[in-house]
Amino acid sequence: MKTMTCRQLGGACEKEFHANTFEEMAELSKQHAMEMLQKQDAAHLEAMRKMQDLMKDPDEMNKWFDSKRKEFESLPES
Repeated sequence: MKTMTCRQLGGACEKEFHANTFEEMAELSKQHAMEMLQKQDAAHLEAMRKMQDLMKDPDEMNKWFDSKRKEFESLPES
């Protein structure tokens, strides 16, 4: 199992997520983002806006996603 924070995954806080695969990690991050969206958390809304801008360019989005996957894979098991 590996640990990453919301901020490491493009978010706005230090909430930790624990997962065995990058796909699981991404899903946990997505669920957290939806919770923060419902709460209208300003910092997370800004982080989501930046992600939406990134998604406008598929190549840039893929580069970002690949870099996060590599970061996950390089982490020690917790």
